[in-house]
Amino acid sequence: MRDKRFVAIHRGGSLTKEQHQQLINWAHDCAVHILPLFVGDIDEQLNDVLSIAKAWENGQSSVAEARNSSLQAIAVANELSNPVSIAIARAVGHAVATAHMADHSLRTAEYALKAVKASKGSIEKERAWQDEHIPAGVKELVMSSRKDR
Repeated sequence: MRDKRFVAIHRGGSLTKEQHQQLINWAHDCAVHILPLFVGDIDEQLNDVLSIAKAWENGQSSVAEARNSSLQAIAVANELSNPVSIAIARAVGHAVATAHMADHSLRTAEYALKAVKASKGSIEKERAWQDEHIPAGVKELVMSSRKDR
């Protein structure tokens, strides 16, 4: 069941447009932070998907375009075989899907942790980085939603 605190005001929830933009910004940053772990050359489609996330944040892309680009990232993930790269592609997909449903931002962070774990990196260090970069306007929301899981 979805956390209703992540439902936008225009859909009957309490999440403001500014908070929604902060969540997609954070999700974007979480995905970009792990891109260097990608094994091999990064599929350019993933960079294109991330640019759609930024465009949505800035009011220059529609939710439909963001949603469609999230499916593009998932298609890339489905064609990969390396667990690190798969997790990164899924993180990218969830980052842009945040435009459609804000709680996808949480999945971005989770997939970033999976990528770090699969690369034998420090999950604790990555989680600390994520926490330091949560925008103030959504920090309580993100932190409390983790406790509820």
